[in-house]
Parts: sequence; structure tokens; C-alpha cells
Amino acid sequence: MGERKVLNKYIPPDFDPAAVPRRKKPKDQQIVVRMMLPMSIRCNTCGNYIYKGTKFNCRKEDAEGEDYLGIRVFRFYFKCTRCSAELAMKTDPKHSDYIMEAGATRNFEPWREKDAEQDIAKAQREADEAGDAMKALENRTLDSKREMDILSALDEMKALNSRHATVNYDDVLDVLSKRKAEEEEAAKEPAVGLTEEDEAVVRAVFKPEGFVRRIEDDDKDGGAGVPAHAASLVEPAAKKPKLPEKPEASFGIKKRGVKFAVKVNKAPAAVAPPPSKGKAPVVVSADGGDDSDGDGGGGLGGLLGAYGSDSSGEGSP
Repeated sequence: MGERKVLNKYIPPDFDPAAVPRRKKPKDQQIVVRMMLPMSIRCNTCGNYIYKGTKFNCRKEDAEGEDYLGIRVFRFYFKCTRCSAELAMKTDPKHSDYIMEAGATRNFEPWREKDAEQDIAKAQREADEAGDAMKALENRTLDSKREMDILSALDEMKALNSRHATVNYDDVLDVLSKRKAEEEEAAKEPAVGLTEEDEAVVRAVFKPEGFVRRIEDDDKDGGAGVPAHAASLVEPAAKKPKLPEKPEASFGIKKRGVKFAVKVNKAPAAVAPPPSKGKAPVVVSADGGDDSDGDGGGGLGGLLGAYGSDSSGEGSP
């Protein structure tokens, strides 16, 4: 058991390495390696998606009869993570990529299509420049101009970054704080009015001697908003006739012990104090005459007085 941990083992003096028989390895011998899936694929058997970066224990072998400029091509065998179906892929040295051979299909990758378009455009340009020297010169001129534009934009970005790097943010904050303090102090100070001398200067500048401001009054007859110099061109509006004042009268009603007084004035009239119990109110007209509720009273006052006397007689106990 102690021989397992030693660094050097005993070699007898009569040992001949050439006498040791050598095993013959097959050319298509497979080696088990562990690797990560370089692309996203879909299994043809179960439809399971296997994403890029999945680790597998693969069997690696050399693809016989296949190489690219002396670079060997290797083939890998691995199994699906869901149905354990065997999948196979090989290397592609020409395009620095991998190719699925059996058991699965590679998912669509948009950047591969873009790279293919660029390769086609590059091949087309080389074909055009092959037989036309002026075309090649024009393409080189455009390339140099594009490079100069890129360099100028890069220099501008570098200058902008250096300018920002030299800015001291502490100084900027100090300046902003001072400015804010000055604004607050200015707001706290009371407003100073104009002195008499300043008012005299302003009056002399904006109101010179001999200047009289004309105020345009609205003409009552010409209508509102019409200037004085144009009032003569506007016809005066017809005056509305005054309506006669409604005549006013006063009468009293007594019913069931409650007195009601209704006043209708035909002119400024004075109503006498309320009469004693059982008598109708007396109205003193503007001409000095008295209208009572007697039977001999004439006009509206007599009628109203009669009505009041009748109602008072009916309602009296």
C-alpha cells in the first residue's frame, strides 16, 4: 500500500524499454471529452430545444478525408437531454463555425444572415475592382473619407471628455449656492421707490413740454365706443318715450279679526294710522281729500272701503 504514494519507482538495471510491446490504436478511435454546446439547436425526434452553453459528455473523432488547408475536421457525438437521441455535429474551419450533421437542426440566427450579406457585398466589390482601376480608386477614396470622419468624431469625443474631466464639481456647487444666497437677499430687501428727481427725469423724457394727450370720450347720442371726431357721422339713437307711472292706491281688508293692507300708489300718498276696531283704514290722497269706507265715498276708494266694511261685518263676532 505504501508504493502508491511514492514519486519514484524502482527500475531494474536490466530493463529494456524497446522490449515492451506497443498497442496499435485504431485510426478512428473515439475520445470522450466534455464540452459546451456552441449553438442553439432543436431535436428532430422530440422537438426539444437545447440552448447554447449546455454541457455534454461527447465522443470526439477525426473526420476521415476531410480537412481545410491542412486543418483537421473533428466530429462530435452527444445525446438529447430529453429523449437521449444521438446527435452529431462537426467543425467548420473555413467559416470558424460548427455544422449540425444529424439528429437536430440549428435555430435561426439573424447575425449569421447579416454576416453572409457582408461577405456577398465584399465579393461583389472585389469583382468590380478587378477589371476597373477607376472604380478601385473611387472606392479607396470613399474609404479614406469615411476613416477621416470617424477619426474627427473620435477626437471630438476625446476633447469633450477631457473638458468634463477638468471641471471641478465642488466649485460649480459653490457658485450655485452663492448665486442662490444673493437672490434670497435681494428678495428680502424692500423695494426702493423713485425719488422726486427721478420722477422729474422720467417726466421730461417721456412727457415733453407741449404734449397733451387727447382723451376720446364716448358720445351719448352717437353710441358707446364711437370716437369724438366720428360722432358726427353716426345718427343719434332714438330716445325711448317715457311710460306714464302706474297709479297707486291703498285699500284695507279685514277678515276674521285679521287686517290686511294693500298699497297701490298713484302718487306719493300718506297712509293714516290703522283705525280703531270695526273701522276701515282711511287713505289720505295727494290732493288732501279723504277716502273713507262710507257708502257715499266715490271712486276706487269707496268701493274698496265698502268691501272692507262688508267683510268686517261678516267676520265680527
